[in-house]
Amino acid sequence: MTAVERPGGVAFDAARLSALRRRTSAVLIASQILGGLGVATGLALAVVLAQEVAGTESLAGLAPTATVTGTAVLSVPLAALMTARGRRPGLVLAYLVGASGAGTVVAGAAVGSFPLLLVGMAGFGAASSANLQARFAAADLAEPGRRARAISNVVWATTIGAVIGPNIAAPAGRSVSGIGIPPTAGPFLWAAGVFLISALLVAVLLRPDPLLTARALAPAEEQSPAARSVRAGAAAVRASPRARLALVTVTVSHTAMVSVMSMTPLDLGHHGADIDLIGLVISIHIAGMYAFSPVMGWLSDRFGRLSVIGLAVALLACAALLAGTAGAGHGQTAAGLFLLGLGWSAGLVSGSALLTDSVPQPARAAAQGLSDLTMNTAAALGGAAAGLVMAQAGYGRLNLVAACLLLPLGALALLTRSRNSGP
Repeated sequence: MTAVERPGGVAFDAARLSALRRRTSAVLIASQILGGLGVATGLALAVVLAQEVAGTESLAGLAPTATVTGTAVLSVPLAALMTARGRRPGLVLAYLVGASGAGTVVAGAAVGSFPLLLVGMAGFGAASSANLQARFAAADLAEPGRRARAISNVVWATTIGAVIGPNIAAPAGRSVSGIGIPPTAGPFLWAAGVFLISALLVAVLLRPDPLLTARALAPAEEQSPAARSVRAGAAAVRASPRARLALVTVTVSHTAMVSVMSMTPLDLGHHGADIDLIGLVISIHIAGMYAFSPVMGWLSDRFGRLSVIGLAVALLACAALLAGTAGAGHGQTAAGLFLLGLGWSAGLVSGSALLTDSVPQPARAAAQGLSDLTMNTAAALGGAAAGLVMAQAGYGRLNLVAACLLLPLGALALLTRSRNSGP
């Protein structure tokens, strides 16, 4: 290919661009390992901690709701920052806010303040924003036919930290014994330190910035700053049926997953599970979310985004059936949670790739921010409703409600396929 100038005046040929792709991927993978560790360590006992501080089960669902709300609220300003200045400053800011939020959770637990704990959980959600936006950073420089695999490789990297995280929740809790911090808040103290390391890693090593470089490599007609606004991103999604399907896919998949997963620790506790068993089940669930994402990326690139969206619907429906009918069968609950994570992975990877494919390059960062705002706002509402459904109707009915959310997604995917036979 012809050498192309990027900001700073350095030219790229095919070999240098390939090397930059590998370097960018390596940095994002390392940050995802750390970020996944921090998020999973804290969230493993978030509902249990909230119940202890609030003193009632019906309010426990507000903890994951606050986290997802924080993720959603930061999505648009984070997208705006990335649109203006690139991926690196946005990711660094998100990790720093996440560290601050984790520290606030610890403070709220120490003084027994439920409102302060919720404020901290909202800030903690910023780290999830960083983890989610990193998948799009991986797609910035990827070739169109390999975008899903580029996204899935970064999503997969979260597996390492995310699977380890719930299993070190108990040691993290024991580490704060005797210093006035409840054991269930200990994981958040550890998470704060991990997020600070992630921020430093991205700030130092994610250079040159992948989004700014992708813009420099784009054709001249795609260089208009006006096409990069949040409004332009929303307009691009509205104008494309496939982009709208992508938005619905990631929103429904994430909402169904958050609603069921957030209440599973309480259901396991009702059936005699201890903290170690709860951590194991959540680890199995997180393995389903991340460990097989490269498979979902390969399937999306090989057989098309719409086929994998259909797979996501099927997996999530099976998950709701297994988990919702498990009762005291901890093994069946674990199997259901594994499929729940697998269905989420299929929906997130295929939906994210489809969205990136379906909007013009200048509007992608804004459209991607809108996607994360929508999916996390819906999941926040779902998490809040999940606590109420759990308290009033039980875990089985909660899974039934989650399954019903899949019906409009399946119908829209079939309609989109019938109108357009493309991938």
